[in-house]
Amino acid sequence: MNKPKNLAFQIFSLCVLTLLISSHTAFAQRIKQSINTSWQFHKGEDLDTASLGYWQNINLSHTWNSEDVMDDTPGYYRGIGFYKKDIYIADGAANKDVYLYFEGAGQLAELFVNGQSVGKHIGGYSPFSFNMTKVIKRGKNTVFVKVDNSYHRDIAPLGGDFSVYGGIYRDVYLVTLEKAHFDMDNYASSGIFITTPQVSAQKASVSVKGKVSSFQKNLKVKTIIYDADGRIISNLTSDINADGSFSAVAQSVTNPKLWTPENPYLYRVVNSIIDIKSGKKLDEVTNPLGFRWFSFDAEKGFFLNGNPYKIMGASRHQDYKGLGSALPDALHINDVQQLKEMGGNFLRVSHYPQDPAIMEACDRLGILVSVETPGNNQITENEAYSTNMLEMQREMIRQNFNHPSVIIWSYMNEVLIQPLHKENTPEREQYWKNLRKLAQELEDLCRKEDPARYTMVAFHGDFELYKRVGFFDIPMISGWNLYQGWYVGKFEDFETFVLRYHREYPDKPIIISEFGADADYRLHDFNPSRFDKTQEYANQYHEAYIKTITKYPFIAGGIVWNLVEFVNEARQDANPHLNTKGLLTADRKAKDSYFIYKALLAKEHVVKISGSSWDYRAQQADRGSDIVATQPVTIFSNQKEVTLWLNHQKISTQEVVERKAVFNVPFLNGINNLKAVADDGMEDNTHVNFHVIANNLKNKTNQFTTLNVSLGDKRMFMDEVTGESWVPEKEYSSGNWGYIGGSVFKDDEKSDRYGSWRNVLGTPYDAIYQTQRIGLQEFKADVPDGFYEVTFHFAELLTKEQQQKLIYDLAKSNPAEKNELKSRSFNVSLNGINIIENLSDENYLKPIHAYSTKFSISVTDNKGISIAFDPAIGSAILNALQIRKIY
Repeated sequence: MNKPKNLAFQIFSLCVLTLLISSHTAFAQRIKQSINTSWQFHKGEDLDTASLGYWQNINLSHTWNSEDVMDDTPGYYRGIGFYKKDIYIADGAANKDVYLYFEGAGQLAELFVNGQSVGKHIGGYSPFSFNMTKVIKRGKNTVFVKVDNSYHRDIAPLGGDFSVYGGIYRDVYLVTLEKAHFDMDNYASSGIFITTPQVSAQKASVSVKGKVSSFQKNLKVKTIIYDADGRIISNLTSDINADGSFSAVAQSVTNPKLWTPENPYLYRVVNSIIDIKSGKKLDEVTNPLGFRWFSFDAEKGFFLNGNPYKIMGASRHQDYKGLGSALPDALHINDVQQLKEMGGNFLRVSHYPQDPAIMEACDRLGILVSVETPGNNQITENEAYSTNMLEMQREMIRQNFNHPSVIIWSYMNEVLIQPLHKENTPEREQYWKNLRKLAQELEDLCRKEDPARYTMVAFHGDFELYKRVGFFDIPMISGWNLYQGWYVGKFEDFETFVLRYHREYPDKPIIISEFGADADYRLHDFNPSRFDKTQEYANQYHEAYIKTITKYPFIAGGIVWNLVEFVNEARQDANPHLNTKGLLTADRKAKDSYFIYKALLAKEHVVKISGSSWDYRAQQADRGSDIVATQPVTIFSNQKEVTLWLNHQKISTQEVVERKAVFNVPFLNGINNLKAVADDGMEDNTHVNFHVIANNLKNKTNQFTTLNVSLGDKRMFMDEVTGESWVPEKEYSSGNWGYIGGSVFKDDEKSDRYGSWRNVLGTPYDAIYQTQRIGLQEFKADVPDGFYEVTFHFAELLTKEQQQKLIYDLAKSNPAEKNELKSRSFNVSLNGINIIENLSDENYLKPIHAYSTKFSISVTDNKGISIAFDPAIGSAILNALQIRKIY
């Protein structure tokens, strides 16, 4: 990698904000301070434009991909960005070592100080540090960081269902130390490594090893172990060897308080470098200590501190709506807190190491952890890639070694899903061998670095392929990412799969490392179907998987995919660019599925009304009524029975069966107040703004106001921005409303996919535009006389450029091979007036683009609204329709 041209001249010629490092002569220990404010950022490789002033004032954390991963332009910026800042070194830092410590930058970083290159780091997800001592000076020093998130064939990840953000997206610290200090050059770890060789309820031992930067005879290392109340339980002094290494062993800690998710008791290990002659403390490092022991048994599952313990939790990606990956610590911690409040006891940190605040929170709150490196989908068959992967694994282990929450080191997620070379060729077979060789090297490295913890590889559902390649023999635990009932098959196929695996590999522990179904929190259907993206289908999915995971002891645990929705720019779907399998939305609103797990796992009493975020609803009135619309309402609870009240009137009391009770609720127009009360007196309240659509649209008691219809659809949709509620289509009947003629659009007639999965451009309401009725003849609404606004929504869902199939979708059908674009042209008339002429792909009907247009009309003489579709070429289409009475 070359230095930016004319770097020194450009750096010193630019005016930047400054930071003053105060003198600390009276306080001779390490000073670690964040320097996140008042940076400048330039996007792009061309520094000539930067010299003209094209710099943006920013604070860290920062990513340049917070917006473009979510826009409608395909792709997102993967390239170079520059950051710069002036720091001031005061006299008190003379004769000291000065480091710059980065918690993460994606995914290549090079540091320049005063025009000189100090070092490079490969990998976008782990901390790293650079020693700047030789290039800094008293007074002003200019820090310049070149960051690059370009695709690089030698750097993981090469693929994956997530976006690779660029930027300095975590905290940066300036660290000032005495010349004698704990090792700062051991993969940016603390330089201290703590193990507990012996742990029982009666006693435990603690081993502490580390290294000091320079050997001096007058120096010693003091190791003090404190309990949670600050009492000293061990105080040791160690000599420093000639190579700078030291070790300390506390042989007997009697009656240790054990670390568990229910009681995450933490001790502190404080290591200090002491000058024996002066008594001066030169450096100090603090690490957490938790006493626990654990094991995996292939027949009986997971054991913690000698007790059987079912692992239940979720995986997590690190992005947040509107922020990308540049989250403040508080948002990282909040995610762990929400997992804890759900009752979860496990976090799969996937598919890469995440912010240190995550690991600290897991230690403190009591969440068991698996953390993994980003070896997803495929590898590059060369030495550089292998070296980088091994370095990432070693870096991850050493940096996270002292966290008591970590029980598993993981690597290679679904690595056989997207192989190189053509199938059934010698090159493909060699690729399998190379991949297996690297997996074994990673496994060997983990065992050498940390013999006390377990290892795991997460496989996708191709049992025969992993068996043939020989992957089951490598890691200590087999993680299975299984989606029967979503991408493939039926719910019951999940149980069949895990039973087969256990039968053929009875000596290998198993964790269900991923399972989940997409759910757009705005979509609902009380008779859901696969791929409809409704919360109700996702609820059925999770309930089915819970039954199997909790039924069999040999399944050590189940890890939901995912705790939160996360960004993959390439995804399209009903909510484009998001993987919506999260129990929480991208801005952390809880879906119903979150409360399914809370009712299962939480120790405290739970009673929660489902659909509590479904504030705006609409539905056709019940048969024989014009003012009441009945909907089922589910209450999630871990109590014996629940009573539901509607508008202060008791509906009924139901027994809670498998953590839920279902009530039929007769909603009225307007605000409906719901209250659920469990048998212990605990209650939950919510309100629903309900629009009942009368069967007789001319009904005087329930007068017509609005109708929002999604054609070709059987789901309900809530627009939380406008408060509009959308209802599914229905066939016309006299006095009512509906379509006449036509059929539901299907992307593939042989598939059970729902509508189109494409990103419809020019709208945030893709779910509305992704379905349509094709070939319809008429739409009628027998509304009363008045003045109305009618809004049409069209989108041509066929295009010559067919959508590529997701590699994660293992179904044999491929929509990319179906439904080619054909010309269509049609006219639309409103109550006999030709309002749209020759709507076609030659004008407004552009493929995969939303087109909306509205008209006003006066309805008289009880004629209602009649919309006719007259095709000239092909079939007429309609995606959605809105009718609003103005007066």
